[in-house]
Parts: sequence; C-alpha cells; structure tokens
Amino acid sequence: MITAHLESFEGNLEYLRPLLPIHYEELALNKEKVPLSPQFDKYINAEKEGGLIFVALRKAGDLVGYFIGFIAPGLHYSTCLTCQMDIFYVMPEHRGDGAGFHLFKFVECELKKRGVQRFFVGSKMHKDASWLFERLGYTPVETYYSAWLGE
Repeated sequence: MITAHLESFEGNLEYLRPLLPIHYEELALNKEKVPLSPQFDKYINAEKEGGLIFVALRKAGDLVGYFIGFIAPGLHYSTCLTCQMDIFYVMPEHRGDGAGFHLFKFVECELKKRGVQRFFVGSKMHKDASWLFERLGYTPVETYYSAWLGE
C-alpha cells in the first residue's frame, strides 16, 4: 500500500538524492546543456521559513514519489496565499494505481491546513499528466513555452 506523508525536505535529502537523477532523466529538457544541479540550500532555507511543503509517497517505508511546492502570498495578489508546485514525481512502477491522485489529495489537505487559497500545478507536454489534474477537478489556466537562448 502506498501512503503519503508530510515530511521534512532536509530530513529526506539522502533518500531524495538517488531519485532526482531518475526524475531528471525522464522529464528534463535540454539535458545536454543543462545539468541537474539543485540548489538544496534554497529549498532548505524555504522550508525553515515555512515556505516549502514536501510530501513523500512511501511503499513499505521506501520513498517512491514526492511533491515539492513553494508557499507564499501571490506577487500580484498579496492577500492570496498561494502554493506553486516546484516538482512532483511518482516512480514509473507505481503509476496507474492511483498513487498520483492520492499524492495530490494529500497535498490539498495539507495546503488547506496552512491556509493556502490557490494552488498552481503543471505538466510537462512531453510527459503529459494533465489527465491527473483534470481528474482532480483542476482548471487549465496557462500554457508555458520554452526557447533555448544559450549557445
């Protein structure tokens, strides 16, 4: 059985580090130009200041997925506490059995406890998870585009 838990990002770094390259390999764009190099200190500082949420998906104690989001008043809407998804991932062998749905329902509950009013999530076009967000009842609001401007 897969369960979701509100946990410490910093306390999970040793378990998260082996999953991040797998996540990167599957989903990152421009890998030949942009190496995986997380600024863990920024995440840890945000967590210490109460501006980060880390939810772990576990099966028999093993980390099999996660959600990371940043919480702050909106830059344009200072009275609206907002969570902006940073990343989420479910190991491929645990997809299709409701793990992602369970993860996001748990995140929603935790965000409500924190007084978050608005929640933004996203999906990679080349590994589309829009079906999950539609199933959760979320409304599509924007499409982002990317252009490589480096050499």
